[in-house]
Amino acid sequence: MKQVTAIGLFSGGLDSIMACRIISSLNVRVIALKFITPFFDDYIRHHEGMYCAEVLEKYGIDVRVVDLSKGYIELLRNPKHGFGKHFNPCIDCKIFMLSRARELMTDYEASFLLTGEVLGQRPMSQRRDTLRVIERDSGCEDILLRPLCARLLKETLPEREGLVDREKLYGFSGRGRKDQIRLAEKFGITDYPNPAGGCTLTDPNLGARIEQIYSGHLSMLNSDFSENDIRLLLVGRQFRLPVGVWFVLGRNMEENERIASLTGQGDWIVEMLERPGPTGLLRRAEHTVAGTSMETEIKRLAAGLVVRYGRKVDGVLPPAEVGIDTGKTCQALRCGPLDDTVFRGWTM
Repeated sequence: MKQVTAIGLFSGGLDSIMACRIISSLNVRVIALKFITPFFDDYIRHHEGMYCAEVLEKYGIDVRVVDLSKGYIELLRNPKHGFGKHFNPCIDCKIFMLSRARELMTDYEASFLLTGEVLGQRPMSQRRDTLRVIERDSGCEDILLRPLCARLLKETLPEREGLVDREKLYGFSGRGRKDQIRLAEKFGITDYPNPAGGCTLTDPNLGARIEQIYSGHLSMLNSDFSENDIRLLLVGRQFRLPVGVWFVLGRNMEENERIASLTGQGDWIVEMLERPGPTGLLRRAEHTVAGTSMETEIKRLAAGLVVRYGRKVDGVLPPAEVGIDTGKTCQALRCGPLDDTVFRGWTM
């Protein structure tokens, strides 16, 4: 008899680990999907093989990485169920993930889906009524199993058909983790992540910054922005210069390297030539600044910001030579640090 296969949504947290292990223990093959976007777990793009191998070794879970970036960026424009406390569309996020998982069921020959949701654990997305909305709007009614709280919910198709034994599922509820921790110990799992907000959309500062790009506050982007624009938005110091020009400054060597790696066609790099300092990037300046009446002023302001956040010499910020690399030419400007009062309202 062919082994039953299920697809699990895998966040990497304790609840999703336990949900996958519970179902695996019932002689069901579990394929765990790790969804990533520029807003959460984006680093995995560069370490996919290592990540999957580590999860398998630590938790005995077969995980596959699925990039949801393109669709997720569109989702944020107008989520049907709105936003949470910040710019987080938690209900629509779960619906989107489950919809994608359901689409992949044929590829993996899966009979049902599972998640690590716990009734009452999250005030917005894990209320009883909200759980039903998520099932309905994702098209997953009756095929979505929540092993950690299944015995508090309506029986599902995999339970009725005997694919899993309902008596071996659980009835956890509320925000505590003691039951999950005890269960993890039974499975021999002691090394798992502490609960933390891994989604930048729930961060009050980063969420607000992301909202600005969707609200059209960066006029040079309008409604046309890419995954790398989002990634750049989450790095370093962010400025909206006059006429909506987007300028980014690294705060350390790692961020300088990250900014350089996100440089695209038409971007200008701004750096001090004679002492250490931040890497600055004028996004799409070739298309929005070059040849305009503001070109000289924008260059001056960007250079002044680079000096302002550069390394001090004997406790002060002396003028410095700043290079502006347009990809075609490199212009050198000598300027002093921009006064804080000038750019007070430019930060994002």
